[in-house]
Amino acid sequence: MDGDYVIGGVFAIHEYKNTEKHNYTSMPELQRCTGSIDHRQLRFSQAMIFAIKEINNSTELLSGIKLGYQIHDSCASVLMAANAAFQLSNGLDPVFDTGDNCSQSGMVMAIVGDSSSTRSISMSRVIGSFNIPQVSHFATCACLSDKKQYPSFFRTIPSDQFQADALAKLVKHFGWTWIGAIRSDSDYGNNGMASFLEAAQKEGICVEYSESFFRTHPRSRIQRVADVIRRSTATVIVAFVASKDMRILLEELSLEPSPPRQWVASESWLTDPDMVKFTFCAGTIGFAIEQSVIPGLRDFLLDLSPSEVAASPVLTEFWEDSFNCRLEKSAATDDSLCDRNEDIQTLQSPYTDTSQLRITNMIYKAVYAIAHAIHNAVCQGRNSTAQCDKFTRIESKQVLTQLKKVNFSQNGYDVSFDANGDPVAKYELVNWQKTESGSIELVTVGHYDASLPVGQEFRINRNLTWIEGGTEVPVSVCSDSCPPGTRKVLQKGKPICCYDCVPCPEGEISNATDSPDCFPCPKEFWPNAERDTCFPKPVEFLSFDEVLGIILAAFSVGGACLAIITAAVFFHHRSSPIVRANNSELSFLLLFSLTLCFLCSLTFIGAPSEWSCMLRHTAFGITFVLCISCVLGKTIVVLMAFKATLPASNVMKWFGPLQQRMTVGCFTCIQVLICTIWLVVSPPFPMKNLTTYKERIILECALGSDIGFWAALGYIGLLAVFCLVLAVLARKLPDNFNEAKLITFSMLIFCAVWITFIPAYVSSPGKFTVAVEIFAILASSFGLTFCIFAPKCFIILFQPEKNTKKHLMNKNQS
Repeated sequence: MDGDYVIGGVFAIHEYKNTEKHNYTSMPELQRCTGSIDHRQLRFSQAMIFAIKEINNSTELLSGIKLGYQIHDSCASVLMAANAAFQLSNGLDPVFDTGDNCSQSGMVMAIVGDSSSTRSISMSRVIGSFNIPQVSHFATCACLSDKKQYPSFFRTIPSDQFQADALAKLVKHFGWTWIGAIRSDSDYGNNGMASFLEAAQKEGICVEYSESFFRTHPRSRIQRVADVIRRSTATVIVAFVASKDMRILLEELSLEPSPPRQWVASESWLTDPDMVKFTFCAGTIGFAIEQSVIPGLRDFLLDLSPSEVAASPVLTEFWEDSFNCRLEKSAATDDSLCDRNEDIQTLQSPYTDTSQLRITNMIYKAVYAIAHAIHNAVCQGRNSTAQCDKFTRIESKQVLTQLKKVNFSQNGYDVSFDANGDPVAKYELVNWQKTESGSIELVTVGHYDASLPVGQEFRINRNLTWIEGGTEVPVSVCSDSCPPGTRKVLQKGKPICCYDCVPCPEGEISNATDSPDCFPCPKEFWPNAERDTCFPKPVEFLSFDEVLGIILAAFSVGGACLAIITAAVFFHHRSSPIVRANNSELSFLLLFSLTLCFLCSLTFIGAPSEWSCMLRHTAFGITFVLCISCVLGKTIVVLMAFKATLPASNVMKWFGPLQQRMTVGCFTCIQVLICTIWLVVSPPFPMKNLTTYKERIILECALGSDIGFWAALGYIGLLAVFCLVLAVLARKLPDNFNEAKLITFSMLIFCAVWITFIPAYVSSPGKFTVAVEIFAILASSFGLTFCIFAPKCFIILFQPEKNTKKHLMNKNQS
């Protein structure tokens, strides 16, 4: 249609172009379109005509100016699309007038189209050099946002970069980390899938396979892609595929159904009415352009008079294809003649389906964007007061400049372009849901708005249905999630989504699902059995509440009571010969020291404190030295007493009671000095032992100075050995009741206990170290008590006839 300014249009109304082999001996025929007519694309072209006619009838936009149009069929072919671009760039006049009266009538100001990214790229490379603006309604390749390569390209549909990001977020939202990917082997499919895979990688999504194909490929290639889908383990498939390509693949899959697959669709085929016949794809989900309403469009589409149909070869083909008849009799077909009574109102096809105008609205907005750009270039003033001059000479470059600035609202829809020629990205989340009749219905279940803040772009407001009509979200993972308490270990040679779940090592936890690492608990904490939480380690020490502590405390108190009872017996019979003969003063001092030895073991039981740690070791060292000093004094007295019986011997006057007391005091003071130095230089202190057991804390007393501890212990051992040697020397003295024999036995027990104690003390873990030390104290104390005092108490209590001076003074005859 002619006009003051002409807008070009390019749509893939047919599916193929004819292919001929040229013999290079004759002029090749003009390229022709073949294949069935695409009713949806025909609706697109009619929507462009509707918009132009609506603008021509407007009194506000381009008032007094008539827009014309010229629409070309690209036949879904890059070659034909480029050919259409050349035709529109060359102008519409059949003859060029070189005079001054050159008319601007029919001059192409801009082009709407094409429906494919690849074809739009070929067109843009042709018309970009002439500064002719191109506004596409369905070319979504992110590559077209590059203004250096495509300076005159605009679009009313969002770039695939936004769709790819949205699809990656969608896949991540439902927890699908193991997916298949198929794409059209075209600029649309390859660039769209590349953008998606980049976004998916950032979201931690892995791809089992990525296959490409094109509708003109051999069937074997299509079959191979179908077989990959059937054999795959991924339940979810993301398909960045053009609708015509997708139809061929789904037809192949329908011949031999694959296991149920959850399809995630790109806009190209998600809302194509021709695709919903593949009911095995029920549950498909993806992002689509928002639905819209264009008042008057349906009436325009259905207002086709027979004369109008007959005048257009495309409409004629559409009519004949829709009603399966011929408008003119032809010998080449047996179809009946159309009786001109066919009612297009009853026709059910994508051409008449205006229930969900999505891409159609993109064409509507594209035409209005171009009209506003022309209006701003040729009209003075704004809106209803604008004065438009149809004779104003403008070039397409001016329209290009004005197109970058357009910002208006038409029919409730905002139209503007950013610096890359892209609109604001807004999508609807569409789900293929089966109706009761078994047909597929496109249901909007959510929205995506890229202009919203991060994290708020995506929302779902309705329930979805999935593969096979299920209501549960399908699972598509290479490996199940690793629960807390485990960590992920990648499987060799496989993507990061394929891993094994390995329990955390001892002392470490993971408290999150799919944790890549375990981390150690703080030093005073330990994991629970599930290894997902750190709990405070139980504190362990030898307490009065446990059985071992109670038993040792009972023996300690019992030993002290035994020593006190023995002292009471001796005190009651203090004038008896057996008590007087065995140095009663040293005996009472020995029993006192033994009582302290028994009681000092109680300081080892209970939670260690600063005072208890210092007390337990020093009290033990001093009381035992006092005890051994008394035994040593008794041994020396026995030896001195024997020497005193020899003629001319006055040795006893040098080791009387005063000397005995001084000897015991001196030996004890040496130990007191050792312990004092120990306490001053580096005293014992309480500590938490975290090394003996990893899973619990041992409260114990650190020695402070190992030298101090072993010096105190070594001094006790030295006195014990010295006492043992003297006792052995005195053991065969010819008294009927020789105390040296008893001391020998007691010292042998004492030395044996403490020699055994050293390796046991070093090797015993935790609280058993303390128990070993208490056992050594008690064992040696009981040994001294029983060996030295038990025989005497037995005579005093049960054999009083032997408790006489005469019996004690009898000599052995041997």
